[in-house]
Amino acid sequence: MDVEPFGPGSMHWDTAGEYRNLLVAGSALVLQTMHPAVGAAVAEHSTYKSDPWGRLNRTLTSVQTWVYGGEDGPAEGRRLREIHRTISGVDERGRPYHALNAEAWAWVHLTLFERFVALNRHFGTPLTGAEQRRLYAESRQLGHILRVPERELPADLEDYWRYFDRMVAERLEPHPTALDVLSAMRGAPAPPGLPAPLRRLWTPVGAGAGEFSHFVTVGTLPPAVRDKLGLRWTVRDERRLRRVGQAVAALTPRLPERLRYMPIAYRARRAAARAAAA
Repeated sequence: MDVEPFGPGSMHWDTAGEYRNLLVAGSALVLQTMHPAVGAAVAEHSTYKSDPWGRLNRTLTSVQTWVYGGEDGPAEGRRLREIHRTISGVDERGRPYHALNAEAWAWVHLTLFERFVALNRHFGTPLTGAEQRRLYAESRQLGHILRVPERELPADLEDYWRYFDRMVAERLEPHPTALDVLSAMRGAPAPPGLPAPLRRLWTPVGAGAGEFSHFVTVGTLPPAVRDKLGLRWTVRDERRLRRVGQAVAALTPRLPERLRYMPIAYRARRAAARAAAA
């Protein structure tokens, strides 16, 4: 299948590389690892605990390449499938799993659309119905880049939301990996390469950042998912999250692009702007 790469004018081009996406990165991983096959694969084969910063960097590089890499985007999709080809095993309940199980592979991808919608609802301007339709059409395009089987991609926005609600109700579980991801947020080690004087400051700074990450992750999860995980969320918590969201929504459009976008996205957008002006 020939896959059309993303470019200027797409919603993904304007949003996928923004730093504010980090605010829903944790909740995306929680949603993904609540699928039993994904949770088992991540528990046994991921470095999210032993090398959290390296894993985050590799994930962000891969995601940006899908959208901003031009012809490298589809190549990155092929590479991802290839490195997941050997990831398989039997989970602690005796259930066989494989990373390329069609339902699981699709779920990892399809959570990203719901997280984009949540990102804009909590930390921006909520998407209109028309914007959601456009974004979902692009999400199907991204699914093709990642080689998600066509039969696993809901046909349209209405099908997508039925699919998402069914997965939450019937397939997701309070998987130990999802709960461990939440716990690990509170104890992330200092970033590698941090100068020694600053490493001494990491304990208080990192603890505060970890608590904030945990708070935002729990708050941006769908209520039905929070309930399934047994997570407490109060009216006071919701008010705090709303204040954070209002601050992020007000600040983001005022940032210069070099501070608003991650490096690969920033360079691609600059190159595209120069080419358009030539």
